[in-house]
This record gives sequence, C-alpha cells and structure tokens, in this order.
Amino acid sequence: MAQVSTVTSQAGAVIRHDVAMRFLFVGDSMTVGRAGDFTWRYRMWQHLEATVGGGGYTITGPRTELYDTEANAPLSTAYGDEAFPASARRHLAGWGEGWLHMAPVIADTVAATRADILLVSLGLIDLGFYTDSAQTAANARAFITAARTANPRIRLVLLPVIPNIRAESDAPFAAECARFNTLLAHAVADLDTPSSPVLLASPPVGYDIHTDTYDGTHPGPTGEHRLAGAFADAMHQAWGVGGPYAGALATV
Repeated sequence: MAQVSTVTSQAGAVIRHDVAMRFLFVGDSMTVGRAGDFTWRYRMWQHLEATVGGGGYTITGPRTELYDTEANAPLSTAYGDEAFPASARRHLAGWGEGWLHMAPVIADTVAATRADILLVSLGLIDLGFYTDSAQTAANARAFITAARTANPRIRLVLLPVIPNIRAESDAPFAAECARFNTLLAHAVADLDTPSSPVLLASPPVGYDIHTDTYDGTHPGPTGEHRLAGAFADAMHQAWGVGGPYAGALATV
C-alpha cells in the first residue's frame, strides 16, 4: 500500500474544475467539535478558499452546530472564529456517532445535499463502544454502498483510525484499531472504482495525541491542521484538487 496518500487505483482521475465540488464532512466527535473549537472542518474551509476559491466548491450537510458539553447536546454555534461562514459550517458529524450510525443515513443525506465528495473520519467511537473491527469494517462497506445508491459517482476520502490515549494502556483496543485500519484498506481496495473512486488518506503526518489533542483524543489547533492536511493532501495528490496543505501548524 502506498505510504503517500492512497490505496486506490484511481489516483490519476483528476476532478474537472469547471464544475463546483460539493463537500460533505462525515465524522464523530473529532469532526463535529465542541463549543469554542475551530474544528478541522474550519481549517479545511480555509484551505479550500485559498486553493480552490469560493466559486469552485460548496460545503454541504444537514447540521451546523458544535457539541455543547454542558447541555450534552449539539446546540452550540460558538466556533473559535465567529467569522466562519454559516454556509461553510455544514456537516454530518455527531458526538458519539460512528460508522454504525452513519451507514443507515448516508444515502438520504447524499440525496438531500447533492454531495459528490465525502470526507470521512469515523471508527474510533465504534471500536471503543459499539462494534469490533470486523463489524466496524462491514459498516464502512455498507456506508460506501449506501452512498452510491444516492450518487453513483460519489467520491470518498477515508481517514484511518487514529488510536487515542486509551490504546496506550488497553492492548486489545490498540490491536482492534490496527486490525480495523487493515480491514479499511482492504475495503478501499475492493470498492474503489473508476466512476466512484475511494481514497484512503495517510495518517496525519507527525500527529501526536499528547500535543495535538486536548485530552488524548480530540484535536486541538495543531491537530485540526494535521487532520485537514491529511484530507487535503490526499485529494491534491490523487485528484488534483486544490494544492498541498499549507495551513500553519501553530497554536491559534
């Protein structure tokens, strides 16, 4: 498997830039963010603005809120940058949600939002609370299949699971994370097609849960940049979208 960005055979399938791309962020607590966060979605928006331009893409999705830890619900609009446009805050991400939860709803969401590129970061919550690695991989395959029923030409970029602090003291959990990432790579290789390419992004370069997260799991500012960079670089290298990620890896 290539270390640079993908295990897809469609790495040369450049996306036409005369048609606006419609991005949908799909993820768990690392993607939705909590009140006060910038989120890696915000970093990706900045990257797309700088490299694609406002007329070349749209961010879509049924949700816009952050997770409010005091209310224990996704009710917050307090992003780290209040200038983050409402239209760019859209997503399909949820605190405590994984492949298990997203597979049943992705077809309807893709149909409703007309998304054509999915940026997906899921799996850690599944492995931590809901399903083992084989079951989680099966749900990832079901997700891809369901998304294609709504858009047969959907493109997907999937991020491997980044083991969190639990993996340092829980060897069986760490092993399940590693096994799932192997199974996810197999799923990408099996399901990638010329008409609906699937990329497996490389793990974020230099990601350190002790310095890039605020609690061993959820990204802080530098972690947000690294996550956005993993997706941005995969798309640029495989499809010619935008450019290499140039977001500053510095605490905001």
